[in-house]
Amino acid sequence: MKSFAVLFATREGQTRRIAEYLGVALRAHGYRVDVMDVADPLPDLDLSRYSAAVLAASIHIGKHERSMVDFVKKHRPALEKMPTMFLSVSLSQAGVEDPDRAPGKKTRSAAEVQKTIDRFLHTTGWRPTRVHPVAGALLYRQYRPAIRLVMRIISRMAGGSTDTSRDHDYTDWKALTRFADEIAADVAGP
Repeated sequence: MKSFAVLFATREGQTRRIAEYLGVALRAHGYRVDVMDVADPLPDLDLSRYSAAVLAASIHIGKHERSMVDFVKKHRPALEKMPTMFLSVSLSQAGVEDPDRAPGKKTRSAAEVQKTIDRFLHTTGWRPTRVHPVAGALLYRQYRPAIRLVMRIISRMAGGSTDTSRDHDYTDWKALTRFADEIAADVAGP
């Protein structure tokens, strides 16, 4: 049976939700799927047991989670021997996908997303088979007061929500399902 390793790095938990959702979607295609947090010790991890790997990491202050950078550097030789997909989770991607955002702002957001992905790939030296930006979430209710204030200011500057009384989930779950369908078909082969 073909199998996927779905590995993630998250801070507030949205990327975990995305990874778990992908796990369910890939299992629906008949794959065995292991979903793992790269911040946890994974001493027995043998990537050669998997047919493919999906790595998902959130972005904070223009950088992907350090635990994912370290994981990719350590496991790059094994990752290069299989189909791999990288999901870059950010609020900037939410700006790209916002239908009400002005075209110029969308272009700037897209450039920011690409710059951050390029920096990650350059830093790690990894070349995944596919890269897929995913809109994240503003989880105001989970932030400490100082972080909530900073995120509200950043969101205001970016044209996002400043309503701190609730969380804002920008992830396009239907697009994520389509992505899972595509990579399941890719790994299944002809």
